[in-house]
Amino acid sequence: MQIDFNKNSDGLVPAIIQDATTKNVLMLGYMDQEAFNKTQETGKVTFFSRSKNRLWTKGEESGNFLELVSMKVDCDKDTLLVQVNPAGPTCHTGTDTCWDEENTPNFSFLSELENVIASRKENKEDEKSYVASLFRKGINKIAQKVGEEAVETVIEAKDDNEELFLNESADLLFHYLILLQAKGYTLKDIEKVLIERH
Repeated sequence: MQIDFNKNSDGLVPAIIQDATTKNVLMLGYMDQEAFNKTQETGKVTFFSRSKNRLWTKGEESGNFLELVSMKVDCDKDTLLVQVNPAGPTCHTGTDTCWDEENTPNFSFLSELENVIASRKENKEDEKSYVASLFRKGINKIAQKVGEEAVETVIEAKDDNEELFLNESADLLFHYLILLQAKGYTLKDIEKVLIERH
């Protein structure tokens, strides 16, 4: 990997630190050649601290090390993307990230959809909401809908109509998310089980 440490007069390049699993950005630090080498040698992310004017391994005092997974350099060869497994909060303030955000998995649109479903669960009396009506009818009705959608998905899988298959698959996933919420779970819980099996 070629990194242009001479591009800036101080010999430092920015290092964006990203959780290898959640893909959340945890912090931004700076590395010089020596910090880069030490990170590769030890497997623990090391920076050049501008305030301390020395090498600094994240976690050397707190124990919240950043275990190296991978490093990539950008197209200009002057910025690093460092993927890590954090061993605790990353920020010195005790938060998961330096932007005071939780380092939780995000399933993009599916996470947004889960939030909408949770809102409908909280407001079960909303007469206009299909999801709220399912929560009013209870777990048996919700589970029945998942079963119905599963059967319809299997039927469409055996045919060649991709549009129908994808629509039934979407219906199945949607109703499964509702079932998870009805049981008090989310996709994060399912992900955890899958990771433990892996």
